[in-house]
Amino acid sequence: LNAAPRRAPRQQVRFLPTPAPSGGGALELVPTRVPVLAEHPLVQGPRFRRLKIGAGHRLDVKASGVFVLGIGHGNKLLTDLYNCHLTKVYTVGGLFGKATDDFSDTGKLIEKTTFDHITREKLERILAVIQGTNHKALLMYSNIDMQTQEAYELAVKGLIRPMDKSPPIITAIRCLQFALPEFQLEIHCLHETQQYLRKIVHEIGLELKSSAVCTQVRRTRDGVFTLDDALPRTQWDLQSVQDAIWNCRLKVETEIEKTLG
Repeated sequence: LNAAPRRAPRQQVRFLPTPAPSGGGALELVPTRVPVLAEHPLVQGPRFRRLKIGAGHRLDVKASGVFVLGIGHGNKLLTDLYNCHLTKVYTVGGLFGKATDDFSDTGKLIEKTTFDHITREKLERILAVIQGTNHKALLMYSNIDMQTQEAYELAVKGLIRPMDKSPPIITAIRCLQFALPEFQLEIHCLHETQQYLRKIVHEIGLELKSSAVCTQVRRTRDGVFTLDDALPRTQWDLQSVQDAIWNCRLKVETEIEKTLG
């Protein structure tokens, strides 16, 4: 912001001594417009000294992907988006055959197990059980009577979700890739942490009579924001940030209006 072009300093009228037309060394005062030096950058210093920036749903040091920030007025919008309790989507990588103390592949090794008996069909069966169990929890924490017209209308709009605090809930989970010992999942969830997702991978390994560690957690969607909206490190400049705010403005306002009215 401080590197952006500034408007020209204000002008003021001053009476400056100027040689008189008659000559002879005489001086006369002539009104002249000159810039106000008090507004000069070398006098004022940096125009922006503080900028209020807020963080949305956090990402821990071992995770990557979409991380939403609010600038200025955007901090209030962050709060509104948080109150919308929107679904987030992750791509989670796993590796069968070992277990660690923190459920990640970089943690301290606890045990090694066999995994040759695992098939994609067995894995998808476990995923279906996880999704079914979490679907019941979703309905319970949504506090909605599923026999009502309201529930039907919310289901059509995709708005059935807890509007208060709840435990982590997985709304959808599926296998994207399977090539022993590696696999990759797509997880749609609410109120989660990245460590919770790593623990899910660990529990999947246990359910399959083996063990598993998480190799990757990448957030591909955070509510209305996707990877297409994200700015890589090379685009952290004023123009790119301004464009990103402008491009996301309409869908943020639409989502808040739809959910919070």
